[in-house]
Amino acid sequence: MKIYEKYIRRCIELAKNGLGTTYPNPLVGSVIVHEGKIIGEGWHKKSGEPHAEVNAVNSVKDKSLLKKSTIYVSLEPCSHFGKTPPCCDLIIKNGIPNVVIGTVDPNIKVAGNGIKKLIEAGINVTFGILEKECNELNKRFFTFHEKKRPYIILKWAESQDGFIAPLTKSEQKPVWITNEFSRQLVHKWRSEEQAILVGTQTVIDDNPKLDVRDWTGNNPIRIVLDQNNRIPKDSHVFNNQTKTIVFSKSAASNPKESSNFEGIDFGENIAQQIVQILYKHQIQSVIIEGGQQTLQTFINENLWDEARIFIGNNCFENGIKAPITAFKNIEKQTIENDALIIYRNNDYYNYF
Repeated sequence: MKIYEKYIRRCIELAKNGLGTTYPNPLVGSVIVHEGKIIGEGWHKKSGEPHAEVNAVNSVKDKSLLKKSTIYVSLEPCSHFGKTPPCCDLIIKNGIPNVVIGTVDPNIKVAGNGIKKLIEAGINVTFGILEKECNELNKRFFTFHEKKRPYIILKWAESQDGFIAPLTKSEQKPVWITNEFSRQLVHKWRSEEQAILVGTQTVIDDNPKLDVRDWTGNNPIRIVLDQNNRIPKDSHVFNNQTKTIVFSKSAASNPKESSNFEGIDFGENIAQQIVQILYKHQIQSVIIEGGQQTLQTFINENLWDEARIFIGNNCFENGIKAPITAFKNIEKQTIENDALIIYRNNDYYNYF
């Protein structure tokens, strides 16, 4: 069993190369082993492109070895036709006699059918290897399919004395609390999530771009709360750089072709309404970088999975207070002179 874990760990390492580029597909890595030696590796890089198993098989120089090999894969091979053919068929066609799987796919289109198909073809199948770690790898994918909502990350920065912003400022741009390295890390995080969400006042006060300009990767879908349609139409969030979804009291005419308006009731259960609509839009993960009110809304409704909080090295003495929390389950890091504290919601976070 230890040797199985060794190669599934390698599958997980490979799969992480696709973080931020595979949506709506999961992160998957695959390794092919012959007589104790890795002869092929691959990972899923982008939706519509070959899956991990295909890339692993294609990387094997001597295909005759496949009939005496074991293929390891972090997630159950697919058994249905999507944008690409079923990986199960590829494994069966190449006569690979042994398959070792990290965890079962929660997608109803697979959900054990891949394992069943392989067994019926006479292949030796082992699954549930490092299952906890494989579930953690695909926490976004699993949350989406099992809980019918995106994986939700709260993010904010606060001063040493507990403020997220000053009461007043002279320019329409952010007042930085953290150092440049922390800000670059946030852009990396943005590249890993499918969407980013902010509130009305954040857009009006800062006119943010909500992109990944300090990192290499895809810009997330922008989600903006604008109850009374107060956001100026020339704001950065309405440029054509990427898609924007706006939540308001009622659906309105799009200010830009790239925008979509969704009407919700701002009277109650705002966060729940938002995540239901984001699920409809097939959004698997969202990082919330809004102001105090927006963040507090999700906290109060207990709709979050992670909270990533920076504490800078400065003091405001007065200003807008950070959200009120009672978070537990802490991880702490230091980034130059900033502290980064990561909380996980035990009510929703089932993959540790």
